[in-house]
Amino acid sequence: MPYNPSLDECIFQKSWENDVERLTVGVHSYNKGTKKLQITRENKSADGEYRFAKLGRMSKEEVEAILPLIQESTKHMD
Repeated sequence: MPYNPSLDECIFQKSWENDVERLTVGVHSYNKGTKKLQITRENKSADGEYRFAKLGRMSKEEVEAILPLIQESTKHMD
């Protein structure tokens, strides 16, 4: 069965951003299945619009910024 976006439920989502990027921590459940953590990175373009980017490696600043968001997200994964 192909992916159906209408079955993808966002249960929790919070973001941290600085001048050039945004990291978002979310909890999602597909088709009422297991709740799972998702972390995404978006980079800001010259015109101020955010564009999806590969998460890849994270700096200490980024980890320290989203760690409280990850801890908060676990409360929504029961």
